[in-house]
Amino acid sequence: MSLTIDVLTLFPRMLDGFLAESILGKGIAAGHLAVKVHDLRNWAVDKHRTADDRPFGGGAGMVMKPEPVFSAIEQVQTPGCRRIYLTPDGTPFTSAIARELSQQQHLVLLSGHYEGIDQRIRDRLIDQELSIGDYVLTNGTLAAAVVIDALARFIPGVLGEEKSLTHESFTSKLLDFPQYTRPAEFRGMSVPEVLLSGNHAEIEKWRYARQLEKTRQVRPDLLK
Repeated sequence: MSLTIDVLTLFPRMLDGFLAESILGKGIAAGHLAVKVHDLRNWAVDKHRTADDRPFGGGAGMVMKPEPVFSAIEQVQTPGCRRIYLTPDGTPFTSAIARELSQQQHLVLLSGHYEGIDQRIRDRLIDQELSIGDYVLTNGTLAAAVVIDALARFIPGVLGEEKSLTHESFTSKLLDFPQYTRPAEFRGMSVPEVLLSGNHAEIEKWRYARQLEKTRQVRPDLLK
């Protein structure tokens, strides 16, 4: 049983190349997940396909209108689906959340734009709000792409080598260890001898030590 994802956005063409390339594109082609991208303007109620308006109370920017978003979500949602809004003030997106979302049957991802969406959408239709980081994008379509890519890796069959899930940053709560490939000598730089030894127990010890070292330096909060 594959996962279906509906993406609601004002910029559907932003996802064209993203969904067709690399591991994600192969996973979709193989039927491990299905991603449908919808233009929110198709649900606009006027001939100009208006999707935004000025905020009540004044202020800079525009706010996405409730009518097209309500109509879009009500049309694409299914019983038990997870309706997610991508927003800078949402819950921080993590590998654990990506894994949990990968086990759902149907996700609806709403990409914000302008100064956000009408609060009534969030109050009535949204089950979960996610942020991919403490910064603001021009719109939430890229954030939706990040969520799709991260969760797709946890869907059986999408990754060619499942072992890669167990040797990566954040899955073990540690950052990744250094990686090397051929040639063993390059411009005066050598690959650590332990990696050439063939002693897998020593290699694992070396990698774990490098993970701890990197995590202490860059993300000490993960060690807590």
